[in-house]
Amino acid sequence: MALAISLVMTERKEVKHMKIATSFLAALLFTGTLGAFNNAMAKDGILSKNQLTGTSYCHEKFPAIRQSTLGNEDPSLKDSSTGDVIDFYGPCDENPLGQDQIQTQTHQSSYPVEADQTSP
Repeated sequence: MALAISLVMTERKEVKHMKIATSFLAALLFTGTLGAFNNAMAKDGILSKNQLTGTSYCHEKFPAIRQSTLGNEDPSLKDSSTGDVIDFYGPCDENPLGQDQIQTQTHQSSYPVEADQTSP
C-alpha cells in the first residue's frame, strides 16, 4: 500500500512540474506575440504620438533616418534600439521619412556633433 501511495505522489509531482512548464511556455509565447503585435503597430516608424489638446499639433518621437540612406530614393529609419530618436513638435501628419525630415536631418548631419561640455 505504501508503495502505491509513493508511486501516486511521484506521478503528481511530475504532473505538477509539467503544468508549470506548460504555463511558462504559454506565457513566453504570449509575450512574444505581444512584441510582434507592438512592432506591427509601429510600422510607420512613430514610437509615440501625443496630440496637444485643442490643436492640430503633436509631440512625436520617431527614429532618425539612417545617414547612409539620406540621399537615396528610398530612405530608411534607424532601429529604435540605437537611441537616435527625433523629438518632434509640429503638425500631426508628420512623416518620419518625409521630404522635410530628410532636409532637416541632412542639414543637421553636415554639422559636427559638439562634445559634452559638462565633463572635466
